[in-house]
Amino acid sequence: MTDPVHVDPLVTETADRLFSEICGHEAVQLAETRGEAPEIWNAFADTGFPWVSIDEAAGGSGGSLLDALEVLRVVGYHAAPIPAAETGILGGWLLASSGQELPAGIVTVVPNGGSELRGSVSGDELTVSGRALRVPWARVAERIVVPLEVDGQTVVASIDVEDCHVEPMTNMAGEPRDTVDFDEVHVPVAPTESGIDLEAFRFRGALSRAALMAGAIEKMSQLTVSYTNDRVQFGRPVAKFQAVQQHLVWGAQDAALARMVAETAAREANRGAAQFEIAAAKLIANQAAARATKACHQAHGAMGMTQEYPLHHLSRRLWSWRKEYGGDAEWTKWLGKVAVSQGADQLYPLITGGSANFN
Repeated sequence: MTDPVHVDPLVTETADRLFSEICGHEAVQLAETRGEAPEIWNAFADTGFPWVSIDEAAGGSGGSLLDALEVLRVVGYHAAPIPAAETGILGGWLLASSGQELPAGIVTVVPNGGSELRGSVSGDELTVSGRALRVPWARVAERIVVPLEVDGQTVVASIDVEDCHVEPMTNMAGEPRDTVDFDEVHVPVAPTESGIDLEAFRFRGALSRAALMAGAIEKMSQLTVSYTNDRVQFGRPVAKFQAVQQHLVWGAQDAALARMVAETAAREANRGAAQFEIAAAKLIANQAAARATKACHQAHGAMGMTQEYPLHHLSRRLWSWRKEYGGDAEWTKWLGKVAVSQGADQLYPLITGGSANFN
């Protein structure tokens, strides 16, 4: 689709144009009420975007991981209520890595490596039991992908949603985060490729959220600038007031920071191992989301709290995504351990060189 070290501009243009046409305020509101957005998903799927970065031989659309993460950034920018990350970058990646068929419909994944689930292998059969919490979009998925560690080996279960019991739940943004019960579900054993394990899955999940958050913070900042320039108080736009300008600066700074770290992590992940960059990107995106949300809501005043205005579509998603695949404490602890293990003399090379200097 494109040079593997660059995002194809056509990807950005096409995705942005698509969501601009089909993902307005009313469509997002309706999706929250219904718990799904089939019209948005169908239009998205028709472009082949959900399966970008998955090899065509495995049923994907081809293209690079950079392209797929750019699509996620645009999804976050438009607050599109669809399981874009779960279907391709996460679930599709796990299925392709274990040699399993990629379905035509929605795929979701059990986060946290199925930590509440039990898996046992007998011959060529894997049995999965237990309860999985906060599974994104399970109620509308065709397949639920479960990565598990069984007898020291990473295996991937591709489970028909009809073989599970799904209890609808939502996150702060009204997106499905369902509870799923697996009662001795039997599937073929499917080991993953070398190097793809629960740790790799956790980092890939964090990378997906960093990309989504970068897009949402950018749109939130732009929305705030537009609103404060249009809103007139005491005879002049409120954006002209120094106190409001400070909020605009904070929002713009965090938008630029979140996008920069997400793109850096994406570029390094496209080349190979990028644990240091992904951990730093998720932590920085989490912190930027907290600061930018506060600044942008402060600049909007009461308007930012209304259902009729789209700011809450972004801020509620950001506060939900920042807790998924690792919150501030988890990634701060991980980065701290790495820094300590490298030693004082290697701290600067670690910061400047990232994963390339990570032993």
